[in-house]
Amino acid sequence: MEAKLAFSQDSPPISIICAAKVAGIPLTVQPSLAAGSAPTLQFGSGESLHGVNPILHFIARGASFSSFSGKNAIEFGHVVEWLEYAPIFLSGSEFENACSFVDGYLASRTFLVGHGLTIADIAVWSNLAGIGQRWESLRKSKKYQNLVRWFNSIDAEYRDTLNEIVAAYVGKRGIGKSPAPSLKEKVHDSKDPSAPEVDLPGAKVGQVCVRFAPEPSGYLHIGHAKAALLNKYFAERYQGRLIVRFDDTNPSKESNEFVENLLKDIETLGIKYDAVTYTSDYFPKLMEMAESLIKQGKAYVDDTPKEQMRKERMDGIESRCRNNTVEENLSLWKEMVNGTERGMQCCVRGKLDMQDPNKSLRDPVYYRCNTDPHHRVGSKYKVYPTYDFACPFVDALEGVTHALRSSEYHDRNAQYYRILQDMGLRRVEIYEFSRLNMVYTLLSKRKLLWFVQNKKVEDWTDPRFPTVQGIVRRGLKVEALIQFILQQGASKNLNLMEWDKLWTINKKIIDPVCARHTAVLKDQRVIFTLTNGPEKPFVRILPRHKKCEAAGKKATTFANRIWLDYADASAISKGEEVTLMDWGNAIIKEIKMENGVITELVGELHLEGSVKTTKLKITWLADIDELVPLSLVEFDYLISKKKLEEDEDFLDNLNPCTRRETPALGDANMRNLKLGEVIQIERKGYYRCDAPFIRSSKPVVLFAIPDGRQQASLN
Repeated sequence: MEAKLAFSQDSPPISIICAAKVAGIPLTVQPSLAAGSAPTLQFGSGESLHGVNPILHFIARGASFSSFSGKNAIEFGHVVEWLEYAPIFLSGSEFENACSFVDGYLASRTFLVGHGLTIADIAVWSNLAGIGQRWESLRKSKKYQNLVRWFNSIDAEYRDTLNEIVAAYVGKRGIGKSPAPSLKEKVHDSKDPSAPEVDLPGAKVGQVCVRFAPEPSGYLHIGHAKAALLNKYFAERYQGRLIVRFDDTNPSKESNEFVENLLKDIETLGIKYDAVTYTSDYFPKLMEMAESLIKQGKAYVDDTPKEQMRKERMDGIESRCRNNTVEENLSLWKEMVNGTERGMQCCVRGKLDMQDPNKSLRDPVYYRCNTDPHHRVGSKYKVYPTYDFACPFVDALEGVTHALRSSEYHDRNAQYYRILQDMGLRRVEIYEFSRLNMVYTLLSKRKLLWFVQNKKVEDWTDPRFPTVQGIVRRGLKVEALIQFILQQGASKNLNLMEWDKLWTINKKIIDPVCARHTAVLKDQRVIFTLTNGPEKPFVRILPRHKKCEAAGKKATTFANRIWLDYADASAISKGEEVTLMDWGNAIIKEIKMENGVITELVGELHLEGSVKTTKLKITWLADIDELVPLSLVEFDYLISKKKLEEDEDFLDNLNPCTRRETPALGDANMRNLKLGEVIQIERKGYYRCDAPFIRSSKPVVLFAIPDGRQQASLN
């Protein structure tokens, strides 16, 4: 029988499509599922299969030649093993290991199982083909000769059949419209889509090393996410290495909590890295370098008061300490290292150029004293390097070839190169991209910390925060965040982005799959008595989403007394016919009122009436004890101005009301909602479950998810 294969456009199941072609099984392909959804094979009978391997087993059983699933039970068992192994080729970090293993396995074999083609061969072949350029490069080399021989033999036998599929679904970066190709289209500055993509300067495939270097002084926010994903993109594009390095040079602001949550957020973004390092790993070598520069006369120790030093740098005035002897500088450096009272008055500065128009080159600070304990090394050190000093040094030592930095650091690029030169280290190329700024949003960790410390928000995961954990907790899907950020590309143009665009992308992901439920506002509801309604309540099992079978079923109770939202009741006229959603039509016979307030509606069912003739389609809930108490929570921006100017204080622009809770009653099925589950309350919007049902006295907490439309202020 012909079947429909539904899948997510960003990850087409190429193994299924290839296997069906080879097996002679007709499929209608529909890239209609949300990102991240497993493929589904839908039959005309209404039955369906979910997931790659169950569908592959079905295809193997229905193939035009019986040996496609193996000639006997033992071969079938090996086929199953290979189907489970095949996806490993799509895991970037395990790709080479998988190639090596299968190459050795095929040394004395023509096929993976037995002496003939099976679906195992097609699954592994298609996943290799799905890698794109990375596999094609290996295929041309002599590295895995047995694997290439096997691949080429299948390619020759089924060239027309398989290559058509590969051409349709696989680009240079691999299967589907993955984040890398999305960025590839945006990675140039030109608005001309035919313009060439921007390359990392001097980059060579297989020889690129990039690093994402957050300071562990807060949680990852949407701005950091852009930097992290760009580093991921270039590492993958050039088949290079990605280092996650914690720039832990300020013990006063940093903690293990931030380290752990930054790693959690990096994992949430789907970023695979090759190593995690810490600048603190290099403290001994950094101190040696500082001392070496002092001995070479390229750095000096300065005890000028902080404010005076700042003014002298602005005015291009040399410090009186600039011409200290090497011996004087080394003596004061020792005082600093020991954290003495005299040492605490000093800092180490690079001797660059106090007259340079670029003020970042006017003798920047390299080292300063700090007696606070460090979250990794405790109180071992009393001096710590600045970011400007440590970053180029560690970049060079770790083999970083390209340092991605946002364009706000542009004026400090010359400083970065000069410091590398003075240190006698190799050049690391800087690649700039624009910082991601969002309307009504603060991205400064110092300012975000103020909200946490002053209890204006719960913590760093508060849904009003622009942190990855905050916006995910509000109901944003990670796929939407990645898609949004990579659409911005690596442009150097400064951009102020609207949140509405991000939430619009999110809606397109959640709407096709999230379950539908019903709720009425607890303090704004009216009873509707149906005089010809059922004498006893009865239950029907209905789909939670009419167009998504995977959303499951729900039990809906029908009764002769039902609750309506007051807003709906007030819009109804006596004698009007309305549609009760998922039930049918009803006619309003009486509207009871007290002091101008509606207290009850009375009417009768008119189920033979046409829903096409009614103006109002109304949600409702049966008046039963099993209704679930809800707290519907809406949020607003933390600040009231779209963009703060540099001279504006955010404290003068705080939004007075940023959270509002509304009590409601939900259908009985909502007691089964899981933490983090996203639903749509019909005619009210999308929500994420932040606190599931525990007991009737404690409401289920649902966070409202913006849908991209302009939101009304809570004030």
